[in-house]
Amino acid sequence: MNKQIFGAQLSLRCCGTTAPEQTAGPCWQLYVAMTGLVSEWPTFTWPTSTEVPSVGARKAALANLGFTLAEGAEWEWLESTGPDYHSHPARVLLVGSVKVRPHPLWDLLVSTGKVRSLEGGTE
Repeated sequence: MNKQIFGAQLSLRCCGTTAPEQTAGPCWQLYVAMTGLVSEWPTFTWPTSTEVPSVGARKAALANLGFTLAEGAEWEWLESTGPDYHSHPARVLLVGSVKVRPHPLWDLLVSTGKVRSLEGGTE
């Protein structure tokens, strides 16, 4: 089993996003920080909504990306204000983070061609 630990982060994109798919308004986006280009990090975007995704929805999104929570990991939350260069008025931003590891079945799924390797191997 792969024992690598990565950091996942969840944040509300107030103006929507263009990657991996375009949204017209605010949406929550979860990504797993890895080596390589940020544009290649595993990312999950919920439909347009400001409602924080439930614990179950976050777990399902991580599984969809091939990850699960690391042993003993719990979501941590940080509040901050938006950057000065942002065109919206200052508001509180909520960012969640958690330690994750590749799903135990990930290597099996990649080797059987059921999913694409995070390193870009199997399609």
